[in-house]
Amino acid sequence: MVELNGSVERITYYNIENGYTVLRLKPEEKQKQQSLGLDLDGLLTVVGNLPELSPGQHIQLKGDYVTHPKHGLQFKAEACETVEPVTIEGIERYLGSGLIKGIGPELAKRIVKKFKTKTLEIIENSPERLHDVPGIGPDRTKKILKAWEEQRQVQEIMLFLHAHQVSTHLAVKIYKTYGDQALEVVKNDPYQLEKDIYGVGFKTADKIAQDIGVPKDHPSRIEAGIVYVLNSIVNDGHVYAPLTEISDKTAALLSLPPELIAKGFLRLADQGRIKQVSLTLENVNDTGEMDVLNQEQPVIYLSPYYYSEKGVADRLKELMVHKVKPIQQSLLGEEENLSQGQKLAIEMALHNTVSILTGGPGTGKTTCMKSLIGVLEANQIRYALASPTGRAAKRLSEATSRPASTIHRLLGNSPGKGFAHDENQPLKVDFLIVDEASMLDVLLSYSLLRALKPGTQILFVGDVDQLPSVGAGDVLREMINSKVVPVSELHQIFRQAANSQIISNAHRINQGKFPEFSKSERGDFFLFPADDAESAAQWVSDLVCSRIPQKFGFDSMEAIQVLTPMYRGAAGVDALNDLLQDQLNPAVKGGPDVKMFGKTYRVGDKVMQIRNNYDKDVFNGDIGLIKMIDPEEQQVIVTSDKTRDVPYDYSEMDELVHAYAVTVHKAQGSEFPVVVVPILTQHYVMLQRNLIYTAVTRAEKLCVLVGNNKAIRIAINNTDVAKRNSNLSKLLSS
Repeated sequence: MVELNGSVERITYYNIENGYTVLRLKPEEKQKQQSLGLDLDGLLTVVGNLPELSPGQHIQLKGDYVTHPKHGLQFKAEACETVEPVTIEGIERYLGSGLIKGIGPELAKRIVKKFKTKTLEIIENSPERLHDVPGIGPDRTKKILKAWEEQRQVQEIMLFLHAHQVSTHLAVKIYKTYGDQALEVVKNDPYQLEKDIYGVGFKTADKIAQDIGVPKDHPSRIEAGIVYVLNSIVNDGHVYAPLTEISDKTAALLSLPPELIAKGFLRLADQGRIKQVSLTLENVNDTGEMDVLNQEQPVIYLSPYYYSEKGVADRLKELMVHKVKPIQQSLLGEEENLSQGQKLAIEMALHNTVSILTGGPGTGKTTCMKSLIGVLEANQIRYALASPTGRAAKRLSEATSRPASTIHRLLGNSPGKGFAHDENQPLKVDFLIVDEASMLDVLLSYSLLRALKPGTQILFVGDVDQLPSVGAGDVLREMINSKVVPVSELHQIFRQAANSQIISNAHRINQGKFPEFSKSERGDFFLFPADDAESAAQWVSDLVCSRIPQKFGFDSMEAIQVLTPMYRGAAGVDALNDLLQDQLNPAVKGGPDVKMFGKTYRVGDKVMQIRNNYDKDVFNGDIGLIKMIDPEEQQVIVTSDKTRDVPYDYSEMDELVHAYAVTVHKAQGSEFPVVVVPILTQHYVMLQRNLIYTAVTRAEKLCVLVGNNKAIRIAINNTDVAKRNSNLSKLLSS
């Protein structure tokens, strides 16, 4: 094999999945004469599966020259190591490439100007001499040295992990999690990575394990496989799954016989990580009706979900045992001009410790809450308002003119410590109103209920016809189905709301009727016809970037949100985000951007948080704008909900995605002035009535569908709400 040394000039292409890279290399002077295929700038194209590299890094490659039929002569690299540069120019580019946190291009120039070719040697052996460089004090020196040491450690880990197609950013996370023990952990039990580090999945850990010789039937592998399968079922919204299903899926995943998997179940149960119970299961028969399988069957829970589901049922029963103190209801509804149904709903909430208020848009749920709050305040009852997400809490606060918070903040979430409020430190409230209750999953519901002292009253408010929670369980629907919790359902659409086609069409959709589209520009509900994903994508781009802003005056970034059923395809989330980013926030020459996890992020980009991060106090579904990208500190600052700045290290950016377009599921609990919804027959597997209903009800002032009547009709006619495996209603009614 040919050996080639040089510096990375630019990265043309990088595939995050397998590390396949196309880059432009500037060979070292002494090798330029022997290097084939150099262009006029003295650069060479290199291809191969490489670690994630940055411009300015010096690398040593082993491989050979190949001739590509289209692109001509290239160097195909089989192995790659990063090396320290030796020339002044090389050292300056290396230090200023953003590789060492705290050193940017300007500071790199000053350091290299002072120490010339001995720069790296001085940082390594005599770091105190950095004080001699103008602008570097003791604090900055410490920071640079810490980053230097971290970089060396990461490089060592990278040499090991690169062979297993692990990206640089995951290597950084592994180092930050385990420190100097990182390599030891990876070599001794690679499956530990999946437990501890967001972004490392079972398949990555399993590949490392197989490559370093961990036996296929090793207990750690079997246990990790079972937990992986259980987590994938939880991600689909189920709280448990039948033992046979988990066993079959794990055996197929690991290519192992079921008897070995059975031993893994026993070990996990002994460790307290899973819970096996027997339940009477239901099954859909050939005629589409529900059969009850009389004999009990073993099912498996991940332990937190078992204890949470049981805990929700137990806490609700405990709350419902308590008698309610009489409340003075004078002046109820006089100011708000309440309907009879609304008055009965408020009375039910006041007379019960646990109750539910449900109904579609425009039926007056918010008016009920405002009147109820008036009664609570008149009686000097301590109350609180909460919602599962930040956007929903903000809307609740605006609608009631009262403070409202996320459930996480209400419970006093603190980084690394969990919730401050629980049964030992209950909330100091006597009445709690929880809005957007359809979004409650079983884990959050249990955390909330265990923080209520005996005798506290709680009212769940939500629209049960929307999509269920993103997390596991279907708490609102299960409470209603139990027939144990008192429920008020509002049906009457009030006159002001009835003037909105968005609201009238939402109810038409919910009743299985086709929506009526606006015929004039004064309407608020439109259809733009498209039969295929490509033409739908062009319509979406045209509507968001020019038509809607020009006709109605809505801002493309602030007011308009694209909601789509799918991730893949030309009218899916991924492709629409790329298209809209190029239109609304195009690349600026020399402007700050960062390529992370296969995506390019720019200042001004609209982004969404995709997991709960308690340390940062940001949660799944929070939307913000990128305010700053700092290559020197390797950090991105996101302004979340226009109120506060949240810092992300580069290695944490897999928690963010572009949010020009998001899935309908991710938009739950949010409302936007305008929504644009592509809905096509290509989305067939996702087309359900509750999905299109949820999408339409996210719009406050304008709703635009892009697609065709056939796809809309398919969605409206499909009422098969995917049944989630949950035992909550039976636990409540038993």
